[in-house]
Amino acid sequence: MKDYKKIGLTFIVALFGAFVAIWAYTSFFEEPQLVTVQQDQAMRYANLPSAPQGEAPDLTYAAENSVHAVVHVKVTSKQEVQQYHSNPFYEWFYGDRTPRQQPQIRQGAGSGVILSEDGFIVTNNHVIEGADDIQVVLNDNRQYEAKLVGTDLTTDIAVLKIEENGLPHLKFGNSDALKLGEWVLAVGNPFNLTSTVTAGIVSAKSRNIGINRVDMGIESFIQTDAAVNPGNSGGALVNMNGELVGINTAIASRTGSYAGYSFAVPASIVGKVVEDLKQFGQVQRALLGVMIQDVDAKLAEEKDIDIIEGVYIREVNENSAAEEADIEAGDIILNVDGVKVNSTAQLQEQISQHRPGDVVKVLIKRDGNSKQIKVTLRNMHGDTEIVKASDNRFLGARFEQLTENEKYQLRISHGLKITDLSKGKLKDAGLKEGFVITDVNKEEVESVNDFKRIVNRADGGILIEGKYPSGEPAYFVFGTK
Repeated sequence: MKDYKKIGLTFIVALFGAFVAIWAYTSFFEEPQLVTVQQDQAMRYANLPSAPQGEAPDLTYAAENSVHAVVHVKVTSKQEVQQYHSNPFYEWFYGDRTPRQQPQIRQGAGSGVILSEDGFIVTNNHVIEGADDIQVVLNDNRQYEAKLVGTDLTTDIAVLKIEENGLPHLKFGNSDALKLGEWVLAVGNPFNLTSTVTAGIVSAKSRNIGINRVDMGIESFIQTDAAVNPGNSGGALVNMNGELVGINTAIASRTGSYAGYSFAVPASIVGKVVEDLKQFGQVQRALLGVMIQDVDAKLAEEKDIDIIEGVYIREVNENSAAEEADIEAGDIILNVDGVKVNSTAQLQEQISQHRPGDVVKVLIKRDGNSKQIKVTLRNMHGDTEIVKASDNRFLGARFEQLTENEKYQLRISHGLKITDLSKGKLKDAGLKEGFVITDVNKEEVESVNDFKRIVNRADGGILIEGKYPSGEPAYFVFGTK
């Protein structure tokens, strides 16, 4: 009983002491204050855009920096349209309906990007293909006639030139440094609505969608969800610094209008193509000389590959850069100059940045072991020669490459059209303007340089095969002496 009294007395004394302490602190010391610490920069997750949480990124600088350098490209061309007699009495007397040609004016429009103050402009080849007249309208409504500097079907890129100085222009950014989720702007002229800016993020890189079906076509698109519509082709894809990182080229759509995804040729490819066309008049295509495919689960099981990575070499071409470097069928390419390649599109993108004669370091895997090999890239003819475009005149004729539409109408995959004919071997042999040369000495011809190369190395006669615009086939023979 005494113990309980002691405990109770102790508790009462402790409680009284606590009240005294609280009274003394509040009477003789300052009242506590609540201090709020403010930070100059809001906390952010590392993988989010550098903008305050809950707010959209500030894209005004990028938009203002790019909108004046994007132009409206307007084209007109004449097309021959076949029309048929529909009078049944005419058909009764004269048999099958006979076609007659009637010219039709085609008008189209797209976008372009000014690359220099003196008027060099990049756009898509499909924007200006087959055009007889190209007009460029600036953002301030000044209009110029544009000259075609050159085109490259394999990347769908074309370069134009207008005569003006002091023009606003964009600088190339590093498209290889783009990250998934990074904000980008698409700038162009959709539906003839000039100077339109849309925003989105990078959804994927090195995307192959199978849209460029020309021989040796290169597809390694930047995929974004920025709204792109007809008329945006050839326009700019820019990063938040206002730098050009791609040329908007295609959309994935079942209706022909924007449906969620758009695709741009990366600046790493565009820049090299532009420089080639300006310097040489044609693209200097470097090749490894291999047949390749992606490494997937099915191939890994079939070939007993332990890790799904790299690009598998199915075949090595004769007299190719790969054969010279002792690369073998069955090897797996892991990287090029230290850049990993896990798809055919990624490998094409890395090789397409080089010219014939360039040396690249290729890391391959063979029998489970890695090996680095130096490869001297070659051109499609198996050598390292840099070929400059001529003035398109040879043997008294001037030529131009065929458009895809002309190839389709003539049911051919390659050819070279005679546009002007003066005194020379071709005229003497009976060729006429408009004739399309498809083969020389049984070799396919795509360019004037192909034609020159075959003729210059020929020993004896020259056999020319081709078609007239009507589709009628013909061949001609003449001597080299």
